Amino acid sequence: MLATLTDDHFDDADWIYERKLDGIRCQVLKCGESVRLISRNQKDLSATFPELVRQASALCSEDFISDGEIVAFEGNISSFSKLQDRLPIRESPDEAATSPKVWLYLFDLMYYKGYLIEEAPLLQRKLLLKDGMSWSRPFRYTAYRKEHGKRYFQEACRRGWEGLIAKDGHATYLHSRSGKWLKFKCVNQQELVIGGYTDPEGERIGFGALLVGFYERGKLLFAGKVGTGFDNEFLKEWRPRLEEIRAEKSPFDDYANDRDGKNHWVKPDFVGEFAFTEWTVHHKLRHPSFVGIRYDKAPQEVHQETVHENIRN
Repeated sequence: MLATLTDDHFDDADWIYERKLDGIRCQVLKCGESVRLISRNQKDLSATFPELVRQASALCSEDFISDGEIVAFEGNISSFSKLQDRLPIRESPDEAATSPKVWLYLFDLMYYKGYLIEEAPLLQRKLLLKDGMSWSRPFRYTAYRKEHGKRYFQEACRRGWEGLIAKDGHATYLHSRSGKWLKFKCVNQQELVIGGYTDPEGERIGFGALLVGFYERGKLLFAGKVGTGFDNEFLKEWRPRLEEIRAEKSPFDDYANDRDGKNHWVKPDFVGEFAFTEWTVHHKLRHPSFVGIRYDKAPQEVHQETVHENIRN
């Protein structure tokens, strides 16, 4: 179930408000002694986070399917950038690759004790989740507040959080984006497809900027260039990786400009996470910066995340 972005921040006694964590969405599937971690794009995360798999059996003696978020922290703030050290997704276990320390916050329960409970109201599912698990590190129950959404959102922004997720307490679990789950975001941040890069200038190594975009009605549209947020290690590592997927022409349907010869096109195989101040009226990023590579999102799923107002009505 996916949340919809809105700037209609509200108070509602029938809704709950959870902290929005900046990590990797994950479902936990436990069947007998077998445990699997599955990403949003159906990739198996089990080998990437072996310590979570190893300890998940102790969570509950029953079979279950739960929804959650894998996060790493920088101080008290969840940091997707810090998670980059645990990526890309591995295909075989690597017990040594367990740094930085991660946590798995579980916030929903869809299957429990032999029953599919997606049709049950959210608050009942969360009660079963809270009471049905033996909580211990590195697993955490995602707590919530009721009713005072506006006050909690202001508090979240003061604390430097990414925002909140508002959820209808009576809602069933849907396998789609829904107006029953809403995002209140303190900062603008979203995934974008990498379609090219520019040459470095001065003492810069690797590349100068990434050319990024989003899909709309099957077409990849150009959203701008991002030249900040990269460290030297990333610049050095990713220049050859981008060269391996070089393309002869622009993958963007609305941008083929290369008058200065500094643009290099690539196949739109990779997705990055980017922070920015706002979208311009021409659907370009203003003051963007790189956050990290997303291995859990398919390029074709990346769309411009637009704000919805009064979506509950």
